Amino acid sequence: MNQSKTKKIIIIDDDQTFREILARSLSRLEYTVENFATPQEALPLIKETSNLTILLDLKLESDSGLRWIKRIKQANSASNLILLTGYASITTAVEAIKLGANDYLTKPITAREIVAHLKKKTEDPKPIINQRPMSVERLEWEHIQKVLLDNQGNISAAARALDMHRRTLQRKLAKKPARE
Repeated sequence: MNQSKTKKIIIIDDDQTFREILARSLSRLEYTVENFATPQEALPLIKETSNLTILLDLKLESDSGLRWIKRIKQANSASNLILLTGYASITTAVEAIKLGANDYLTKPITAREIVAHLKKKTEDPKPIINQRPMSVERLEWEHIQKVLLDNQGNISAAARALDMHRRTLQRKLAKKPARE
């Protein structure tokens, strides 16, 4: 049997289409895949499965993947937990790692990119340092994310801390993050 066939992946994402397409694609690449809309549904399987990678979405319908990292790691401390997000920021990446996530990847992402990342992690664990500095727009986005996290996601409190009107902050948060 191919070694990757014993590798199991659990996808937790509220976007049913993304979740099912990713699961199908990973299955074709010879991974055993289960997918769930919520972490609550996945916890029983997480507890009983070894050699497991968990792909957890940051923004769940009415929840945050950050809130579930510790519970998932308590249920299966040996699991490889990767947080996926379409709204990447250094602040949430650092917070995810502090809470116990093993990695942090940004959407859109394909099954082949995930598999390449998993193989690369086992082959060469050295981090890659980007020599290009961040753009001013990206630095602003990162600062906003940090202040928002410091204020427990409270937009009004974050706007006050940033000395910015709440609606202006809401408009900035609704936009995709600036490229690095």
